Amino acid sequence: MLVQAITIIPLIASSSLEPDQGHLDDNSRLSLWYKKWHVHTVNDLSNNKTLLVHCKSRDNDLGIHNLIVGTEFNWKFRPRIFGGTLFWCYMAYDNLHAAFQVFWEDPSLYAKCNYGDCYWIARDDGIYLKNIPGERDEYYYDWELGRL
Repeated sequence: MLVQAITIIPLIASSSLEPDQGHLDDNSRLSLWYKKWHVHTVNDLSNNKTLLVHCKSRDNDLGIHNLIVGTEFNWKFRPRIFGGTLFWCYMAYDNLHAAFQVFWEDPSLYAKCNYGDCYWIARDDGIYLKNIPGERDEYYYDWELGRL
């Protein structure tokens, strides 16, 4: 009976914000459930522009943050065991704004985030997702046109 309880307890967990304990080498679906993910939102705007960032999930409102150039707001979490983990952010500066997903369950996103760290970078022309293994920043969102 004790073995069953120990086995079931991790399966009950939903998204949780926790300190990072390192990366797992096994990228199977099961290990992705136990993996702690780290999402970064970075202000790389020019001319000392402040970036407003407000991120949330269904379970967690991470608050409103005003980032000066060169700084970031970041958080760590574990995906929901039965799926459906989704985080999105609203970002704004001057009269421009964007609302978009920053974490969702998708193997392509997992790979670009190198199975652990998603970097979203705000620049004057739009939002970029850092493709870590590809060693490049991918243009993701245009401030004026919306999602590409």
